[in-house]
Amino acid sequence: MANPQQFINNLKVSDKINPAVKFYTIKKSKSFVGNLFYYFVLLSLSFVFLYPLLYMVSKSLMQTWDVADATVRWVPHQLNFHNYGVAFTEMKYWQGLTNSTIISLGSALLQIVSCSLIGYGFARYRFPLYGLWFVLLIFTFLVPPQTIVVPLYMFFSDLGWINTHLPFIVPAAFGHGLQGALFILIFIQFYRRLPAVLEEAARIDGAGAFRTYWQIMFPLGRPAMITVFLFSIVWHWNDNFQPSLYLRLPPFYNLAQRMNGFYGKASMTADQMSTSVSSGAIGMAPTVMNQMMAGVVLSVIPILILYLFVQRYFVESIERAGIAGE
Repeated sequence: MANPQQFINNLKVSDKINPAVKFYTIKKSKSFVGNLFYYFVLLSLSFVFLYPLLYMVSKSLMQTWDVADATVRWVPHQLNFHNYGVAFTEMKYWQGLTNSTIISLGSALLQIVSCSLIGYGFARYRFPLYGLWFVLLIFTFLVPPQTIVVPLYMFFSDLGWINTHLPFIVPAAFGHGLQGALFILIFIQFYRRLPAVLEEAARIDGAGAFRTYWQIMFPLGRPAMITVFLFSIVWHWNDNFQPSLYLRLPPFYNLAQRMNGFYGKASMTADQMSTSVSSGAIGMAPTVMNQMMAGVVLSVIPILILYLFVQRYFVESIERAGIAGE
């Protein structure tokens, strides 16, 4: 049997060592609990944002009787890809995709150039009536676009721009358009954070104001450009209000307008079908929700693909552009 005194001495030695070990253990356990809580919150928020997408995909792959069956929640009895064919044909998908791409991509690229130049001017120069112009900029950001649609429509109509893409492209070239004031504010915030020594060095080398902007400051604005590009693309892509005003002929409709038209046509079809259903089968009333969900999925797929390619750069640009922080 071991000596009791030696056993007590060993306990005293272990007590001298244990505080560091205990601290490491507690720190490690806290780190584990923190990571567990972090991933729990992350998965919870991810489900909130992914739920609509999962719901759309699930409904788009269902047969009509699966949609009407209350016992079918997520997994249909049989996958039905025919819904996508119907939506693709009824929406004239390629024509709508072309129009949406012209409006969204053209406006986004022009807004990057114009809003960047205006934002740089506000961020680096103090010109006459600076305060007044800045207040007007904020005013254009605060005024709802619905309040000025009548004069805008009359103005574009006088110019002969109705049923063309010009009401979206031309204002974007001058720093206006959809959310143009917000994009200017993003560039103002970004350029204010850049060091002034860059411009001083350019002036010493003989560069003028515009050359300094175009060759030095504009290339450095890549983080803000990515942010503005994605925001502009998404907002123009999903916008249905302004296209419904300026694009009155079906060949010029974008995907959002075509989705509305498809929804109305599908709803009328469902109403006509429901009149032929006997009163004893109310629970199985015909529905075309599966086809409408297929159309919605087709409409958002291009944006999802774009985001998958640029999401890493987008997250970095959000941090550097100062939107989520300073």
